[in-house]
Amino acid sequence: QGQLLESGGGLVQFGGSLTLSCAASGNIFSIRDMGWYRQYPGKQRELVAKITREGDTNYADGVRGRFTISRANANNTVYLQMNSLAAEDTAVYYCHAEITFYHNGFPGYINDVWGQGTQVTVSS
Repeated sequence: QGQLLESGGGLVQFGGSLTLSCAASGNIFSIRDMGWYRQYPGKQRELVAKITREGDTNYADGVRGRFTISRANANNTVYLQMNSLAAEDTAVYYCHAEITFYHNGFPGYINDVWGQGTQVTVSS
């Protein structure tokens, strides 16, 4: 039906900045909430930030003030601007979206869709 394609991960110096991008594609009727999660080795995936279609945001305590989530391109793209990066930010970052796809020409149900994951590594 569709997918989320992530980009922007990589290696960054301590204290540096990096921006992650995630674009939704496919036979999309609408997208409600979008967000970013991260996962450390051996740990559960955890919320980093989320944003509603209306622009309401929610941040994890550890990233509030350093990270900024935003949407663009008719709300089909979500970004995560990461500043003042530190070792604790090293993780695999996953994009997430609540997407309603067309089904037989009509809107279907809301799906939880995940991106493929992108590695962010903060060097020391």
